[in-house]
Amino acid sequence: MAEYVQVHPKNPEVRLIRSAAGVLADGGLIAYPTDSGYALGCTLDSKEGLDRIRLLRRADRNHHYTLVCADLSQIGIYAIIDTPGYRMMRNHTPGPYTFIVKASGQVPRRARHQKRRTVGVRVPDHPVPHALLAELGAPIMSSSLILPGESAAMTDGWMIRERLATQLDLILDSGPCGSEPTTIVDLTVVPPQVLRRGSGDPAELGLE
Repeated sequence: MAEYVQVHPKNPEVRLIRSAAGVLADGGLIAYPTDSGYALGCTLDSKEGLDRIRLLRRADRNHHYTLVCADLSQIGIYAIIDTPGYRMMRNHTPGPYTFIVKASGQVPRRARHQKRRTVGVRVPDHPVPHALLAELGAPIMSSSLILPGESAAMTDGWMIRERLATQLDLILDSGPCGSEPTTIVDLTVVPPQVLRRGSGDPAELGLE
């Protein structure tokens, strides 16, 4: 049964964030808020956590998981990015964009897109994941909390508790959060390609 924790959406309590980071560090699976709905998250080295995300999402090895990172310097450890891509990301992080990039050797094979060897990366604009990332000192391997048969990420912690309490280790509830998904941009092609239009305006990236 998942531990259910209510955390302040703007000033998350240090002791609660520290406890959540401990659950992640121990290989656990959590639900946590972002600026684009709630997400499932585990550490990059938690094979069991990623398997549990796959099971909940009914996703295969060609699903793009996202490394949620604290900042651009952390992204640089796990991604191979050319200069134009770096500039685009520098000017639009944190923000409502997920970028598809070539994964570096620091990303386990199980976490990459099987065929393309790519991974999603993003820096969310929400205080709770920022605090969690700072405490953890590592990225969170994530996937939007979109259940099979649904088209949008869950946006309320109490609803997650009702539906998934037996399948998670921790639910961090900071109240309702953004419901529109991120805009996904593939930086592995020239020019970059918008794969999904969401809350981020492609025009701000110089893309149509």
